[in-house]
Amino acid sequence: MNPVRYAIREFVVLPLALWLMVAPAVALAQSTGTFAPTGSMTTSRYDHTATLLPNGMVLIAGGVPINFPDADVLASAELYDPATGNFTATGSMTTGRAQHTATLLPDGRVLMAGGTESLTAEIYDLSAAVFARTGDMVAKTYSGPFAALLRSGKVLVAGYPTAQIFDPATGNFFATSPYAAAAPSVLESVTLLADGRVLLTGAINICYEALCANPGAQWAEIYDPLADHFSIAVGMQWWNDVYNASLLTSGEILLEGNGPGGGIQAEAQVFDPSDETFRTVASPLTSHGNGAATLLPDGTVLVTGGGVLSELYVQANAAFSAAGNMIKAREAHTATLLRDGTVLIAGGFGPDVGSSAELYKPAALVQAPVLFSLSGNGEGQGAIWHAASGAVASPGNPAAAGEILSMYTTSLTDGSVIPPLVAVGGHLSEILFFGSAPGYRGYYQVNFRVPDGIAPGAAPVRLTYLGRPSNEVGIGVQ
Repeated sequence: MNPVRYAIREFVVLPLALWLMVAPAVALAQSTGTFAPTGSMTTSRYDHTATLLPNGMVLIAGGVPINFPDADVLASAELYDPATGNFTATGSMTTGRAQHTATLLPDGRVLMAGGTESLTAEIYDLSAAVFARTGDMVAKTYSGPFAALLRSGKVLVAGYPTAQIFDPATGNFFATSPYAAAAPSVLESVTLLADGRVLLTGAINICYEALCANPGAQWAEIYDPLADHFSIAVGMQWWNDVYNASLLTSGEILLEGNGPGGGIQAEAQVFDPSDETFRTVASPLTSHGNGAATLLPDGTVLVTGGGVLSELYVQANAAFSAAGNMIKAREAHTATLLRDGTVLIAGGFGPDVGSSAELYKPAALVQAPVLFSLSGNGEGQGAIWHAASGAVASPGNPAAAGEILSMYTTSLTDGSVIPPLVAVGGHLSEILFFGSAPGYRGYYQVNFRVPDGIAPGAAPVRLTYLGRPSNEVGIGVQ
């Protein structure tokens, strides 16, 4: 269970059974495999973003109002509280955005970039519940943009005609090297691979005229952040402008959506990063144009949108199966995996969708990862130890930059090659090992390196897996 570029190292650790706390029970009122209504958004919107925050709430921002173009693209934002099922307003962005990117940064803030051909970017600070401008992008993205949080903690923001990097430390963007081939006319996905590289897919030479001589061709490239280099990935089976891309626990990427040319026939293909090839797999049962895809902790992918029928993609047999009907048929909505294992489906357009939202409850309900503390309540001094000695990394025995620490967690996926993200003091760590904890069934050990740039003293530690942040504990850093 190791990413290709990260060395596996096993360490002898001290027993920590007394430090493990049990995650709270999940409410079971809703039947598994079903959709149920939850509170409505304060505003009807589609082509918006939804970001799971470290406190478990979901930030909904921007989008297109139902009465567009008679009304402007939305700048408003709101928070969904899973504990109450309610949405509440949380101020507004500095400008209206739709089809923009929203990326949770290692320090818990959220980067909003681009949208509606905007050059601007801004950051949402949960502690103050405000949006504030940050540096402008180096170029507008006329297709996309799409974003991926890199292992360095920086953010790749890509579109047409260029790709660029946001550095949270400076608040500025800088250009990457150019694409290997011509810039994509339409960029449809940017997906971080398990080894830290990024797959970008889309199409070139697009024209939408009825008698278009060249309707376009599929486009795929791989970006290597360490080398700042793009390379061509050949063999993409088809393209259209309404498909989804999902990183699977196997490390492959599932592309599913409408078939070639945007027809109603559903298609699916898988990209294998080990040999950089694409292959077709069984088609979805129905088309999910302008839909959403969500990787669940059991390794299946929930596909929603286009109609009421939702589907699950199962990696073991590379096939789709029905997963029940949504309450409303919706497109251009968001689907967010929550900390309790349910999925929030919010907004979109369709018959009577309006500001409605609903929850999907998977058959296998897995809560977000938990980090353990010496107190047993998941707060304060973390049960995180020096890998070499087994001593707790406390203020009295602090860890140094570059040192390897170990800890236990829950809710990783067995057999997955997707590494967790570990942030220490708001900086991402290098992951050296993640796998089953020796002697503790159902728990997982993570070994990571203390990053540079952390101020001496107490430092918060948070783990994120499949987009879900854990609770926050502390360690001592020198």
